[in-house]
Amino acid sequence: MTKVEKLIDRFKQKPKDFSFDELRKLLGFLGYQEKQGAGSRVVFVNEKLDHKIKLHKPHPENILKRYQVDLISKELAKKRLL
Repeated sequence: MTKVEKLIDRFKQKPKDFSFDELRKLLGFLGYQEKQGAGSRVVFVNEKLDHKIKLHKPHPENILKRYQVDLISKELAKKRLL
């Protein structure tokens, strides 16, 4: 199993400690590019699918909130990426 496959499996389990850095790697593998928004806002854009995922960077820690993991999971499921 590759590192990316392990990361995808980890994300599917919706862990409480999934980091923003892990999310960057996961979405990068799925064809998304990170675009900086205003302040702590970021948008992950997949040009091929014409799809955007918008969220705030977690702070002060690097761990995503549960609702963010749920939102991202739903968005990726819509595009049948997970």
